[in-house]
Amino acid sequence: MRSHKHLSNLLTPLALAAGLALATPAALAQTNIEKLKQMKVATTDLNIPVVPQTGANANAIKENLKKVKLPPGFSISLYAIVPDARHMAVAPSTNMLFVGTRKTTVWAVTDRNSDGTADEVKSFAPSLKFVNPNGVCWTKDGFLIVAEHNRVLNFPAAEFFYEGPDVAVIEVVGQGKLVPPEEESYNHGARTCRVSDDGKLYITLGQPYNVQPKEKVALYEQLGIGGMIRLNPFDGTGREVVARGVRNSVGMDINPKDKVVWFTDNQTDGMGDDTPPGELNRITKAGGEHFGYPFIHGNNVQIAGTAAAPDLKGMNPPAQWTKPQIEFPAHQAQLGMTFYNGKMFPAKYQGGIFVASHGSWNRTKASGGLINFVSMKADGTADKSEVFADGFLDADTGLYRGRPVDVAVMKDGSLLISDDFAGALYRVTYTAP
Repeated sequence: MRSHKHLSNLLTPLALAAGLALATPAALAQTNIEKLKQMKVATTDLNIPVVPQTGANANAIKENLKKVKLPPGFSISLYAIVPDARHMAVAPSTNMLFVGTRKTTVWAVTDRNSDGTADEVKSFAPSLKFVNPNGVCWTKDGFLIVAEHNRVLNFPAAEFFYEGPDVAVIEVVGQGKLVPPEEESYNHGARTCRVSDDGKLYITLGQPYNVQPKEKVALYEQLGIGGMIRLNPFDGTGREVVARGVRNSVGMDINPKDKVVWFTDNQTDGMGDDTPPGELNRITKAGGEHFGYPFIHGNNVQIAGTAAAPDLKGMNPPAQWTKPQIEFPAHQAQLGMTFYNGKMFPAKYQGGIFVASHGSWNRTKASGGLINFVSMKADGTADKSEVFADGFLDADTGLYRGRPVDVAVMKDGSLLISDDFAGALYRVTYTAP
């Protein structure tokens, strides 16, 4: 018979193994991030699986793209198969980009032979457990920001270190500190981000209700929930609210000409097929500019006191609130947007804005599934909106073939479109007719 000492020697490693097996994914993820913050190894398997780029799925998507309508001279092609593809960050120095999702993966997408089609798609920093890492963007000196549902991470030189599973990371805002945990929700939790020329990180924070209840209005305006905040992209200091009165913004960009921040906003559900309008907004004042929500939509559509927000009856918007630059048709769900700073497209498009319309569930006849183009006036305000790319929604069946999420300009001036329904990126190019 074995002694108790021998038994304890045997059970100790078994107990340790059992303890590791019972460790929660969240605990393991936190252990990994602490290692990566110290430039230590967190993963032993150096092989990262890649997403197949050919086959029946790719062929079917290519067939669907033949139905997309574009202006003369423009063409669209499949750039990459990227499951759940959401917002995109085109790398500043190499022929690749990062793509966020509303799940647990950030994708690294690479065109290794520079032929205009991605050759490799694989997960980025797989040892970390991301939670809704929708927002990806760059600092001016090449640090990748990933804005999750309730955390913000910063990856130095990500476009050079993404080949392996372990990458250097800076925890800008720790888990549960972007919004109070009690305000977390499965609804409206996809963040977007941009970094301005002065180095500030801007993040959109959708409010989690269809319309926030009366008791939440002041709290959300104070915290920037239902608005936009900015902070230091390396340590999270200097946080301040720069926009209030927003329902759910899932897209923003900064005009490279005058450095003004623009954003899309998705308005209230349950008010009918044709109301309220979607919005494209422009921030022009410092100190937390207000855009009217939850009191009013668009230019003059009342919400407070309606059937969608009965408890807000009698509440009025601030004396000073900013009207949108553009009103879009109701329930098209405008998400990602980008200023076109390329040279490939005709002069008409240079300096204007492309906007991705995802399409909404809240309409008896589906609408959206398209790309808008918004032209600009000489004074830096919006001129008018027109449909640029259409055909992702089948007009006969009312079914979506694709649902555009984001738009991004490649270094050669082509335009990328992400689609989380088909799980793909598309590339739009132009050749003079």
